[in-house]
Amino acid sequence: MPITCFIRYQIDPFQKEAFRAYAENWGRIIPRCGGDLMGYFLPDEGTNDIAWGLISFDSLAAYEAYRARLKTDEDAMRNFALAQTQKFILREERTFLRGVLNTLAQPAIAQ
Repeated sequence: MPITCFIRYQIDPFQKEAFRAYAENWGRIIPRCGGDLMGYFLPDEGTNDIAWGLISFDSLAAYEAYRARLKTDEDAMRNFALAQTQKFILREERTFLRGVLNTLAQPAIAQ
């Protein structure tokens, strides 16, 4: 079963659009470098400074190979630099999760 890298970002709520552009850039970069991008999520209601990114990999070894490719990818390096220059990410945490069989992508049942 694959693993999912769950990234929790604390962002500057006044720079939400800068984070959106950053996330959209990853939408092109991550798949090219070997990650299965599940998506980035911006705050909408409630807490205004927490965003998430979810990327799946076949294994931790596949994640490590992906990270090595990111370090040499010009677009990835530019995107990292954008975040450092504009300082819209205040904190970043990574957690690795495994999905529970028979709970993933279950469709809604109409009542």
